[in-house]
This record gives sequence, structure tokens and C-alpha cells, in this order.
Amino acid sequence: MLQEDRSILSLLHFSQLLDFITGFGGLLVPLFIWLFKKDEIYKLDKEGKQVINFQLSMLLLGIIAIPLILALGLGLLILFVIPFIIGIYSIINGFKAKRGEDTYYPLTYEFLK
Repeated sequence: MLQEDRSILSLLHFSQLLDFITGFGGLLVPLFIWLFKKDEIYKLDKEGKQVINFQLSMLLLGIIAIPLILALGLGLLILFVIPFIIGIYSIINGFKAKRGEDTYYPLTYEFLK
């Protein structure tokens, strides 16, 4: 795999960190990268789907957590943990993609297969 391809794969994973800056860019930027480059770069289709599925799963988990706030504050714990999960796995998988290794995201439902 070309170094440039690995850089774009790495950018795909690191772009999720835009959630911390814009609040929504962590889903939109990977979606655009995946849509426009998935046929040109080896592994981008697979990893792009992984990232989008992960972002949608975290969004769904956050929505589910809101009513759980009333149930013993469990939702607050979930809402507190989600940003850490996104940040940690975005960074880990960004570096793995840069090295050409396989990536993995936990707590992910496959919306896109």
C-alpha cells in the first residue's frame, strides 16, 4: 500500500476528533472521505464503513443515554464515557492505519455492511 493511501486512511480515523471541535464534523468528514475515495484507495471502503458505523453507534448510544439520566444517573456516566471512547479509539486506529495495520472499534453496530 502506498504511503499516501495510508495517510488518507489515517486522516479518516483522526478526522473523528473533529467532534471535539465542531460537535458534528467527526461524522461528516469521514463520510465525505469514504464517499469520494472508497473506490480509489485500498481498504478505504472497509475502514470508512467501520468509522461511520462507530460514529453512528456512539450517536445512538448518546441518544439512548439521555432518558437513562433519570434512571439513577446512569445516562450521565454513559455521556461522560462516550467522548473518551471516541478520542482513544480514533487516535489508536489513526496510528494503526498509518502503519498499515488492521483497525477495530468496540461497541459498534453494523449499519453499513
